[in-house]
Formats: sequence, C-alpha cells, structure tokens
Amino acid sequence: MEFISQEEDILINVLRNNLTKYSKNNIKSFLSKEMVLVNNNIQTRYDYLVHKTDKIEIRETKIKVSKIKSNLNIIYEDEDLIVINKPYGLLSIATKDEKEYTLYHFVSDYLKSKNKNNKVFVIHRLDKDTSGVVIFAKNQKTKNMFQNNWDSIVKMRKYYAVVNGNLKEKEGTIKNYLVENDKTFMVYSTNNKKEGKLSVTEYKVLKENKDYSLLDINIRTGRKNQIRVSFKDLGNPIVGDKKYGDGKSLIKRMALHQYKIELIDPRDNKKRVFRTEMPTSFKKLIK
Repeated sequence: MEFISQEEDILINVLRNNLTKYSKNNIKSFLSKEMVLVNNNIQTRYDYLVHKTDKIEIRETKIKVSKIKSNLNIIYEDEDLIVINKPYGLLSIATKDEKEYTLYHFVSDYLKSKNKNNKVFVIHRLDKDTSGVVIFAKNQKTKNMFQNNWDSIVKMRKYYAVVNGNLKEKEGTIKNYLVENDKTFMVYSTNNKKEGKLSVTEYKVLKENKDYSLLDINIRTGRKNQIRVSFKDLGNPIVGDKKYGDGKSLIKRMALHQYKIELIDPRDNKKRVFRTEMPTSFKKLIK
C-alpha cells in the first residue's frame, strides 16, 4: 500500500489521516516493525517530518535487514563471481533515495566479513519487486569481461510469472518496441521502430485457472520492464504489478521471478547455468 502525502506534518499524523481503517496502535506497530518507508527509506520515528509529495509506502510483510544479511541465498561462488537469489522488495543497487538497503550493500558486507579488502561489482540487476538470479563480480576485470559481452555470452534468461486472466495463445513470442518516458520513468510500447528499442519475449503457459496463468518466459532482449510492459499490452498484467497493473496480489508481492541464467563464461568459454526454484507462493495462485 502506498500514497503521496498531501500535507506537511509529522509521520504519525500523516499515517493516521491516510490509514483511517487502522487504529493508532496498529500504525505504531507498523513503525516499530520497520514496515513504513518514506521515499523508499525505512522510517521508525513517529515524529519524522513528512513533506508534501513525499511517497509513503507500507510494506505488508516485513523484510528484516539482519535476516537478509545473515541468510544471503548464495547460488554459486568462486574467486571471481558470486551469484545470489535476490528476494523481492529489495533494490539490486543504490538509488539517490536509498543507499544501504540494497542487495549490493548486503553482498558487499558479506564479502568484507571475509576480508575487509574484498570488493563487489555490478554485472546486471533486477527490478526491486522482481526476485531471482543476480550475478556480481568480485573484481573489475571480471565485471568488464561479463558486462561488456553480456548480450553475446548470455544464451538464456528464464522467468516464472503469474499473470492475470488467461491468454488466448498458450505459447508465443511478443515483439514490440519500447520507449522510456524521461519524466515518469514509465516504459511504453510504440509502433515507431526509430523511436523504440526492439523487445522480444517468448512465453509458454504452464498452468492456468479461472483467474490466473502461470508462465515460463524467456527474454531474447534485455529491455527495462520488458516483461511487465509486454503482458500489460496483452491485457494480462503481472499479478501484483503496481506500476503496470492494479497492484493487487493474494501473495503480497509481484509474481515475477528470474529462475535461470545460462551463459558462456568468458573466463574459460564453458557453459554455466545458474538457477533457483519457483517461489512457493506462485503455486498457491495456480492451485
């Protein structure tokens, strides 16, 4: 749940004015449990000053920093790479509003706990509300080897997604041209090939019921918000997508998870596959 503040007041008053169905004690518990974010930063102080147009978000489930730090889900690690199963609700890297509550920061802390001189470098990233495989480098040389050749070395990027409704075609390829609005940071599709960048998304319906469809997705291109925009355009937005759908989700998250990256490792030209399991919550939607 999120809203834009229309007033300047202390946080407890802003919350009480906007969360009218909750008691004062409920709201205090949201603060104490680190469930309240102002402009993407956790706030626990009831007297924190909120300004007009500040974004207020109430997390429906708490993600403890200490829990993530101590339980990093490491898929693979060697002297040059570390591959993590990123939880949903966590930024991959820092933004101007959030510096520390990021996967990058937690991985850095983990590596520095082994050796204070250890470093971490970003190779690619996932959206905050998308979970799944994220690869980091431990040195600049490896980062450059992977990042500079990313499109040629990556052979498969697979996702599980649950979308609203049923698709007419149970298997297919979505091709469109995507443009990002510089003011809103929203991505939209266009028929103008000169204006947009080609996006290619392959999908197959694995299972469906009257409300939802579980999809296996492979992206041939890596455009920003590619999957989310493509299925919004089909009329089947990702369950729980606040940006391109209605944000409603019985599992209290966006149902998009990158479960597999297959690539040719530029260090030795050998194939490597990094993968995770489907989130159990996705299965609950498709019983």
